[in-house]
Amino acid sequence: MRIDPAFIPIWFVIFLLSLSIHEAAHAWVAEKFGDPTGRYAGRVTLNPLAHIDMFGTIIFPLVSLFTGAMFFGWAKPVPVDLSQMKDRKLGDICVSLAGPVSNMILALIFFTLMKVVLMSPSIQMSLGDFAQPVVRTLSTGLILNVVLAVFNLLPIPPLDGSHVLQNLLPPRAAEAFENIRPYGFFILMGLMFTGVTSKIVEPIIDVVFRGL
Repeated sequence: MRIDPAFIPIWFVIFLLSLSIHEAAHAWVAEKFGDPTGRYAGRVTLNPLAHIDMFGTIIFPLVSLFTGAMFFGWAKPVPVDLSQMKDRKLGDICVSLAGPVSNMILALIFFTLMKVVLMSPSIQMSLGDFAQPVVRTLSTGLILNVVLAVFNLLPIPPLDGSHVLQNLLPPRAAEAFENIRPYGFFILMGLMFTGVTSKIVEPIIDVVFRGL
């Protein structure tokens, strides 16, 4: 995915905003299920500084943008204490889904705003020379949030989808799945650098955009 270098700052700002909402959603839903750990850690906030992981939020995403590799990044994990939840399994599933769902909602908002601008000549005239940059910015927000939602739903540790899958598996299978969690990050990196994740994610994203 090649990005115009001049447009990278816009991508990065939207990425930080989307990632902050993603992580805040995890912490907020965890609190609703009885676990205030995320709030005590200052994670129920849209302030990117509370969520930034220097390598995952800054270095890796910028390298992927400049090199044209699949865009990828992450924030500091939100601390979650399942022991404080009455229904641990449902709580873990809902907390895990909260991040990707927040990205889906953001994608819908960006899509709606983009369509409004594209279908309204009066708005385009009022924006003048800024019409195209505005549409491009909204398109960027749409693409980024679809990517974040789809990617995080992959059932590979430590991604959100892995928690959902593990809670849906039979006990023995869930226990076996838990044993690979310590190696999940390295498995994920290997799949990324060999292009496997791109082959999985990009067709899904194509289907999403064909349906818009």
